[in-house]
Amino acid sequence: MPVNVIRPLLETAHAAAAAGLVIGSVGNLSIRDGDTFIISASGARLDTLSERELTTLALADGRVVAGALRPSSEHSLHQAIYRERPEAGAILHTHAPWSTAIACVLEELPCIHYQMLALGGAVRVAPYRLFGTPELAAVTVAALHGRHAVLMSNHGATTLAETPAAAFEAMQVLEFACTVYWRAAQLGTPRTLNAEQWREVEAHVRALGYGTTHPRGTG
Repeated sequence: MPVNVIRPLLETAHAAAAAGLVIGSVGNLSIRDGDTFIISASGARLDTLSERELTTLALADGRVVAGALRPSSEHSLHQAIYRERPEAGAILHTHAPWSTAIACVLEELPCIHYQMLALGGAVRVAPYRLFGTPELAAVTVAALHGRHAVLMSNHGATTLAETPAAAFEAMQVLEFACTVYWRAAQLGTPRTLNAEQWREVEAHVRALGYGTTHPRGTG
């Protein structure tokens, strides 16, 4: 397997575990590689994930093309997202505690903080379906439409991005937003950003180049 593909995948797996987003073997991630995708194996721990615990599948039909281990039980979810979202280069699926808790209660996580711009706005909750099934893949893909994150009822969360590191960052933003929502809800009804405020944030982010470093001006 190419090092430039494997290294970021393994680094992200270890980082997600260190951040408390996954525990033990619960959680999986993948990276697109041409007309295939490489995914963590079933039962593999993300905190110690190694190259031998990766399996390569064909995007077209999901058949295993490389690797000695059975792929994650959620490989059909990853395959479905890659086929629907050509811009996706990596996918991270976790049972992060706050995201999972919110997914057990809400139908949608509203826009409560401008950082959610990175996720595409309010995060929908896909209806419950049995894990590892085409039915779960279908409802999750539908809930992801126009978004980079989705909550999965009574299950967990999934993010997609161009790179594994970006998918991990999106998962951190989602977990942050879920935590803030829960804490705010203990005090009262959380205020949310309306459509006008959301457009204002988008324009301001573009104008500032927010989220990236810039050299200081001389003026």
